[in-house]
Amino acid sequence: MKTELTELPLDQVRTLLAVVDEGTFDAAAAALHVTPSAVSQRVKALEQRTGRVLLVRTKPVRPTESGEVVVRFARQLARLERDARAELGMSGAGEATRVSIAVNADSLATWFLPALTSVPQEPWLSFELRREDESRTASLLREGLVMAAVTSSPDAVAGCSVRALGRMRYLAAASPEFAERHLGGALRDALVQAPVMTLDRSDDLQDSFVRRLRRSRTGASAVRHYVPTSEGFLSAVAAGMGWGMIPESQAEPLLRDGRLVQLAPERPVDVPLYWQQWRLHSPALVAVTEAVTAAATQALRQ
Repeated sequence: MKTELTELPLDQVRTLLAVVDEGTFDAAAAALHVTPSAVSQRVKALEQRTGRVLLVRTKPVRPTESGEVVVRFARQLARLERDARAELGMSGAGEATRVSIAVNADSLATWFLPALTSVPQEPWLSFELRREDESRTASLLREGLVMAAVTSSPDAVAGCSVRALGRMRYLAAASPEFAERHLGGALRDALVQAPVMTLDRSDDLQDSFVRRLRRSRTGASAVRHYVPTSEGFLSAVAAGMGWGMIPESQAEPLLRDGRLVQLAPERPVDVPLYWQQWRLHSPALVAVTEAVTAAATQALRQ
């Protein structure tokens, strides 16, 4: 008779996480103070128990889609264990609770950091922020690499809850000198040729703006500059390197000073943002969520 194997042994789960975090079986063995053979046996036993391949044996190793589910579970388990130790007074003196969050560059540069400063620091929290485009932050949640994320996706990642934060408004803008030199005539045609700013190769905001303006599949110019920070992006646009989509809160002071001009005042772009987090009760995560949602209510369009 076939035995139902419904439990996930914690030593095997923790071993899988160690292999993923350390990158190799040998490194995981050193971190766990066991032999590489023991690590290999535990991972194989977990794969047999789940009936799925959990790791791709590359260098470094990487989890399969099923492996990501187990890794996320392992990280959540570790989080709950740390919270329990803290509540029982078993944490080391001065030990901080780490909260890992994925956030897009523009939120990080505008409203997100002030939100974190309002989080109560008793007990101490240690924030680990990972900058990623809002369309890609959910993938870090899916892989279990962060506990929460500011994302543009309303669809909850497995094991996570989601709530709307509001809409971040973007304005197409350029320096007056740039507009005079490159944007004469019909804007829909000029933007196909004019140099454009982007944060990185996953930043599609400028291209999608041009596609909507032209009602075609043609995006912004192939002449583009990549500046990977929100502050650097704004400075580059103000300096006349190219045009770009600027968060409203960043653009307004420069528009008032005449350092920027709006290219299409009647066509702002609103990007909806959502807060996704692990679906577990962690005092630290609850405090961060309350602070982030309160700050978003004030900073974003509702």
